[in-house]
Amino acid sequence: MSVEYAAAFPGAGGQPRAAKTSVSLMPLSMARTGETVRIQSIRGKDDTKRFLNNLGFVEESEVIVVSELGGNVIVQVKGTRVAISRAMAGRILTIFPEEGKR
Repeated sequence: MSVEYAAAFPGAGGQPRAAKTSVSLMPLSMARTGETVRIQSIRGKDDTKRFLNNLGFVEESEVIVVSELGGNVIVQVKGTRVAISRAMAGRILTIFPEEGKR
């Protein structure tokens, strides 16, 4: 899954043209143990987004995958370890921190 960001720059004759940067998004459920990722967006209903926000899963925050156990993903977010289901982790779209700096 990838998302393209476009920014307008004046082109020849004053016409705007789009510059695109591609960033690969990966669900948190696909990150490996020990990896650090940055949250890019959260998919789902408002209640789901609010629930995850209250646990500390907010856009631009970094998350470390601690382990996977019995269908749950244990992550460290904002200094706290939290266990969420793989299905819930699949709603959190992430990037590697280096990709967000491009």
